[in-house]
Amino acid sequence: MAKRDYYEVLGVAKTASEDEIKKAYRKLAMKYHPDRNQGEGAQAAEEKFKEAKEAYEMLTDAQKRAAYDQYGHAGVDPNMGGGGGFRGGPEGFGGFAEAFGDIFGDIFGGQGGGGRRGGGQQVYRGSDLSYAMEITLEEAARGKETQIRIPSWEGCDTCKGSGAKPGTSAKTCGSCGGSGTVHMRQGFFSVQQTCPHCHGSGKIIPDPCTACNGQGKVKKTKTLEVKIPAGINEGMRIRSAGNGEPGVNGGPPGDLYIEIRLKQHEIFERDGDDLHCTMPVGMTTAALGGTIEVPTLGGKAEIELPEGTQHGKTFRLRGKGIKGVRSSYPGDLYCHISVETPVKLTEHQRKLLKELDKSFRDGGDKHSPNAKSWTDRVKDLFK
Repeated sequence: MAKRDYYEVLGVAKTASEDEIKKAYRKLAMKYHPDRNQGEGAQAAEEKFKEAKEAYEMLTDAQKRAAYDQYGHAGVDPNMGGGGGFRGGPEGFGGFAEAFGDIFGDIFGGQGGGGRRGGGQQVYRGSDLSYAMEITLEEAARGKETQIRIPSWEGCDTCKGSGAKPGTSAKTCGSCGGSGTVHMRQGFFSVQQTCPHCHGSGKIIPDPCTACNGQGKVKKTKTLEVKIPAGINEGMRIRSAGNGEPGVNGGPPGDLYIEIRLKQHEIFERDGDDLHCTMPVGMTTAALGGTIEVPTLGGKAEIELPEGTQHGKTFRLRGKGIKGVRSSYPGDLYCHISVETPVKLTEHQRKLLKELDKSFRDGGDKHSPNAKSWTDRVKDLFK
């Protein structure tokens, strides 16, 4: 059966640009890709896919396109007596692999962590680093500036960054020909992957530098200035761009993430922008009422205890908490009252308490309303 015209296959004019040809091929490849056509009609879709692939490869090669425009299929098909022709194998699938990568880039939004430089070598972004920093609650509330020591990488002075032992040099990788990638053919597909021998660098170092073990860089430490913003909280991270591990083959470096850890405070517990503390109060102060001093991050404050304050009573001091990183106003301070029972009584104190207890009993249930209510509920339970 006679082959269809390549321009007709892709649905483009003979004057179409390379971008127009690529766009047309992408559309057809996505439509007739075998993974999208299963069951009935799969064979026909596969043939159309192959036909579109062949047309794309011919028309995106300047020499083959010129021969095709002048002589038609005879100019590119060796079986028809013309010169040139499409070669099978990994080399013949180069254009297809490139376009196939473009298609998956359109679908999935890019090439992930890898990339490609003009020289053909695979480049990779460096890994991110993590640093745990422990700070006090006061430092978190007010912010601070500090310094940390982090690992860094500098070019090796011995090999001048080449990775090769002085007097020697790197050689082009024989597996990938210096491109950093190899093609694996699976049926009529050609899958491109990073060269396993040179790891995408395109170079092999037969005699590596002993100072850097062939890496071309050595690990050192450097001091980094870090600004902790006021209001930062447990688990938040500060990003320091470009201070992670270096990239591969000239790729961009990773980032450094400083993760905040709060030291346990002796008085306060933090809950978002609010603070909580437990205030021990003597039995007589709780019974008679009075003024007590309360600590805050900004100094001392006072609370007026009403007469008969019960254990567990909570008082709120507005605005005495922490102003968070993304907050417009500071949180509150919640003071939880803990009434303390006297211990290590003297005989005189014990006698006074017994007399006081007798006076309470003689006064009926008005001094302990909660106890009376509790007793009544217990009686009702066992009736």
